[in-house]
Amino acid sequence: MTERHTLEIVLPDEVEPEGLLTRRRPIGPPGPGKALVRTEATGVSFAEQQMRRGKYFDQPPFPFVPGYDLVGTVEEVGPDTDAALVGRRVAAITKIGAWAERVVLPAADLVPVPAGLDPAEAEAVVVNGVTALRMLRGAGPVGAGDTVLVLGANGGVGTLLVQMARRAGAEVVGTASARHLEAVREMGAIPVDRRSPDLRAAIRAAAPNGVRAAFDHVGGPGIVDTFSHVVRGGTLVSYGTAATRDVPGNPMLPVLLLFARLGWWNALPDGRRAYFFNLWKGHRNRERHRRELARDLGEVFDLLGHGDIRPTIAARMPLGEAGAAMALAESGTVVGKVVLVPEG
Repeated sequence: MTERHTLEIVLPDEVEPEGLLTRRRPIGPPGPGKALVRTEATGVSFAEQQMRRGKYFDQPPFPFVPGYDLVGTVEEVGPDTDAALVGRRVAAITKIGAWAERVVLPAADLVPVPAGLDPAEAEAVVVNGVTALRMLRGAGPVGAGDTVLVLGANGGVGTLLVQMARRAGAEVVGTASARHLEAVREMGAIPVDRRSPDLRAAIRAAAPNGVRAAFDHVGGPGIVDTFSHVVRGGTLVSYGTAATRDVPGNPMLPVLLLFARLGWWNALPDGRRAYFFNLWKGHRNRERHRRELARDLGEVFDLLGHGDIRPTIAARMPLGEAGAAMALAESGTVVGKVVLVPEG
């Protein structure tokens, strides 16, 4: 059998995007229960932006290959693995390791990708789509007559949150930079400039009666204002700490402060809820975690296949240009998700 190789992107330490390294190495056959997947698309997410700063919770020690998710085709399977997987297009959430031409993964972690879906579009809804679906479900029921607030409505998760909430019949207020307000408007949301001198007042003007649900990836002190818009019976869903991405010091301190704040709000007898969304909650029960991921990602792929959602691809860039892709994703100039496309 011809020896296969893989090109990988390596995060060597806390570096700027141009400090990412590339290496090519042979990749052996998959072991029992494993599958060798040829990557067709992988993405640049906020997780990698945190990892290169050493700020992502439970990231491995440097150096390592980043890459949170992928879509690809199974090239080979190991012993005790269903041979029918070979040739099938699949998706996987990896947390790390997906920035590579080929990856060996547990076959049980692979989710089928329906025929006819564009690999880059399918990739753009793997983590982002499941995150949006579960957060909207967790804040629900959200539907006709409700108003929701989406911070970062131009982002990979934000664009899908807007579309899913609109599909459910809700009114959406979405914040974004001035350059992205028209894109937010075209998705059917009420756009609000996130750099408004008084953002709280600007959101209040767009949603004078408050919101049934608010989705905040920013964290930091501003989350207090986000929570102020939530009405009785409503929910704040926090799912990131972008405001403290570049703050030096222990990366867990802002997270612990956020958790303490959310816990305090939940203890108040005002009929509002607040919680932090964790995609990996319950992952220690691996079989249940896999079943739920297959169910939810399957639902997201159905929405994509029927045209009910459409991910925004900010750019498709070669895997070997991962540094430039990360710089672009961090620039604040794009709408949607930057996708890496291996050439091998």
